[in-house]
Amino acid sequence: MSLTYDPVEAVAALQKSDKQLARVIRRAGEFTMRPERMQSLFQALLRAIVYQQLSGKAAGTILGRVHALYEQGPRVPPEAVIATPDEQLRGAGLSRNKLLAVKDLAAKTIDGTVPTIGQLRKLDDEEIIQRLTTVRGIGRWTVEMLLIFRLGRPDVLPVSDLGVRKGFQLTYGLEELPHSKTMHEQAEQWRPYRSVASWYLWRATEFEGK
Repeated sequence: MSLTYDPVEAVAALQKSDKQLARVIRRAGEFTMRPERMQSLFQALLRAIVYQQLSGKAAGTILGRVHALYEQGPRVPPEAVIATPDEQLRGAGLSRNKLLAVKDLAAKTIDGTVPTIGQLRKLDDEEIIQRLTTVRGIGRWTVEMLLIFRLGRPDVLPVSDLGVRKGFQLTYGLEELPHSKTMHEQAEQWRPYRSVASWYLWRATEFEGK
């Protein structure tokens, strides 16, 4: 996957439309985010489920154990996951809830609820969110991260993300974390590049206290 927009054009538009965000952009510098490679949506979401509420090291160990159950390793097909006894997946370190989520993900990939990468290109952001959040354990935030960091979509605003909310608070000098309504109203001027604005709000948190 690659960006579906021109990052130079996006940054220029944001700087022109929002003076306060422009200050963050000048301090943070070039927009360097590029989408991570993705073999399949199933693999990306499997990883997302395993990593939920765990440190990166612990989650990586568990995901490695899950992959080790299969000859295909990281490219394990959903059909193989469905066929795997629960005890084996639990033995790899999956909690009961994550086991159920992984099995549901596999089933919904097989029945077509989870689209292929080719199908993704034809769906808008909300359609993708609506389809993927039917999978057990996959919430809106998880899909928004996928849209920004895996699919390179330009106009995603993850208002529930603590880093984005904190960055917004710092950028606009608020006394407390903003409500989602406040963020949506401010973000209207960022369209169609709210993903890029969100990335700079994350960067804004790195300047706190400096």
